[in-house]
Amino acid sequence: MTSRQRPKVPDDIQTNGATPNPWWANAVVYQIYPRSFQDTNGDGYGDIPGIARRLDYLAELGVDAIWLSPVYQSPQDDNGYDISDYRRIDPMFGSLEDMDELIAQAHNKGIRVIMDLVVNHTSDEHAWFQASRNRDPAYADWYWWRPARPGHEPGTPGAEPNKWGGSFGGSAWQYDPVRGEYYLHIFSRKQPDLNWENPAVRKAVYQMMNWWMDRGIDGFRMDVITLISKLVDAQGHLPGECGGSIPDNPPGEEGYSSPWPFCMDGPRLDEFLKEMRQAVFNGRQGYLTVGEGQGITAARSGQITDPASGELDMLFLFDHMEVDQAGTKWNQTPLHLCDLKKAMFRQQESVSKKGWASLYFNNHDQPRIVSRWGDTSTDELRVQSAKALALLLHMHRGTPYIYQGEELGMTNAGFTRLDQYRDLESINAFHQRVEEAHVQDADSMMISLAKAGRDNARTPMQWDGGRYAGFMTPEAAVEPWIAVNPNKSRINAASEVDDPDSVFSFYKRLIDLRHRNPVISAGSFQPVDVEDEYVYAFVRVLGDRRLLTVVNVSSRQATLPAQTTGLLNGNLNASRLVISNLDGADLMVELARGILPPWAAFAIGL
Repeated sequence: MTSRQRPKVPDDIQTNGATPNPWWANAVVYQIYPRSFQDTNGDGYGDIPGIARRLDYLAELGVDAIWLSPVYQSPQDDNGYDISDYRRIDPMFGSLEDMDELIAQAHNKGIRVIMDLVVNHTSDEHAWFQASRNRDPAYADWYWWRPARPGHEPGTPGAEPNKWGGSFGGSAWQYDPVRGEYYLHIFSRKQPDLNWENPAVRKAVYQMMNWWMDRGIDGFRMDVITLISKLVDAQGHLPGECGGSIPDNPPGEEGYSSPWPFCMDGPRLDEFLKEMRQAVFNGRQGYLTVGEGQGITAARSGQITDPASGELDMLFLFDHMEVDQAGTKWNQTPLHLCDLKKAMFRQQESVSKKGWASLYFNNHDQPRIVSRWGDTSTDELRVQSAKALALLLHMHRGTPYIYQGEELGMTNAGFTRLDQYRDLESINAFHQRVEEAHVQDADSMMISLAKAGRDNARTPMQWDGGRYAGFMTPEAAVEPWIAVNPNKSRINAASEVDDPDSVFSFYKRLIDLRHRNPVISAGSFQPVDVEDEYVYAFVRVLGDRRLLTVVNVSSRQATLPAQTTGLLNGNLNASRLVISNLDGADLMVELARGILPPWAAFAIGL
């Protein structure tokens, strides 16, 4: 194992008189989806040496930490989120020695390394599950095993313990003929849920986490961590189980009831998270814990991330990413800016006095934000809207997360055929909704996939305009695991890194600004003109310093709303501009007329 080098970013930062913050409160984190980032051996899949090769790029961008989606050994049923061995690296990505070398190289450049932690479930090929299905006494109840419903033949339709549907389609229960019982899988049938009610499960997880922390990583992003506590009655029955005392939900449009209300933010979640903190992180310095927070309200986020609670440093909330959906992600609706404001402002209010926020619009599970809420009809509008959405997000109070390619203004994949998709969720959803439940026709479902499918974020990183966008060598004998976006010749890192007007350069300025400006890193948050349908505005305050952020979230010219106009009076001077995606002098002329050009975005000192 390589020796650990301390990152250049100190554990606690005090910038220009700002309140001392943990390093992550002043930092920007960059998410890497390893299989799509950089391939170095020509097999069509990105790898750990590829990440190491691109560390200079990340250092140039200025990020403080990288978060890696899973690189553990896995059958890859759900692209690595089905782990068969937590202490081994999947050969697809390299070796444990490669991982050690990446950690060392990243630390030498002042970049911390955050690993994905997937412990709500394992792969059904994990040794724990194999022992459990064979009723090994030491592992027999490590998963949620249940018999068939009374009066039903095991393995036949309707024999499942309850009517829950899985997140990837079909039943949430899978019959296992080896054990003769069903196991719960909220996601894929190859992702059985661990039974966190069992102390032995928790102990094994904590031992594994300590093993990685001792190896030199800087923390964990915790996948679906708010699902680890399920609601059970006094006899251990789940809702809807025969003989149980907790009623289930009625079936939805796909014929199954939703498990979410009974599996998210369960009754023992706080207990488990506090126990984890004590078992893994007590006495350690300089780490980060961020949880994926399904079912967590803004108010609960403030409680869980309150340092006094001893649980997590921050959470990824979902409410702001669901404002353009009607009941399901496959039913998209137009964005109403006021709905986004309300969700974001709730998150900001929840951590105004305690706790901390994660700021994100993109990740491996979300379509590209510039295609979703921006404007890609022309390259000029794509660039302007990508910058505007970036400024809007990064000027909030919290830790911003950048997903690979976001800093280039990468767009959705533009797939038109089902065989172009690789994501289990998308493929299963098509078959479930179109062929089984008949709630959508094939054409409309393909439109839904093109807008909301997770593969939109998973096409290869666009390093240059070459055959495979620089993701792999043009001479490679195989194709990338998923198709490269055809717009690689227009959108790529090679054309943006040295262009001062590029999306990349704008992100670089935003990151540098957060590092240097204490108002952004530590100031309070005050919303402005909450009901305006086009202009998103807020003020950050630290002592006697105030910073106003204003963004026109549309491709139309907007009128400056009243409260924003009042704040700008007497401050319309280009010298007060902190950052803008337009020429400062031109912007001042338009603002003096009470006009905000399409996708105009700026922050100005008051």
